[in-house]
Amino acid sequence: MDTQIERTFTIGALAREAEVSIETIRYYQRRGLLHAPERGHGSYRRYGQAELARLKAIRRAQQLGFSLEEIDSLLALNEDTDRERARETAQAKIELIDARIRQLQDMRGALAELVRCCHDTQAGAPCPILRALSGG
Repeated sequence: MDTQIERTFTIGALAREAEVSIETIRYYQRRGLLHAPERGHGSYRRYGQAELARLKAIRRAQQLGFSLEEIDSLLALNEDTDRERARETAQAKIELIDARIRQLQDMRGALAELVRCCHDTQAGAPCPILRALSGG
């Protein structure tokens, strides 16, 4: 006989366990990412392990760069039957990240060149960095 009772949480305890704020939980509820359980005795909502796991999944997906809209779509997928869609979504995110990395590398290169020019420019000449920023 299984006598294990599921641990439940108040919203504050859930927030602590998931390492998010109470406001974040409420925001996710308004966005439809997390459902709000019915109020129990004493007018308190009690959250279970499923809500904690969902909050942790949302946080992990955000750390991987997914937007809340993308996370909502991912969490709606079935683990057993939607593998291809999940993989396509993750691959699309990789491609966006790669494009952003290339953009950042280009920005870094341009800034490094300006710093080099600034270093090599005579003290009395206009600053190449400020000149480039002003369009000169």
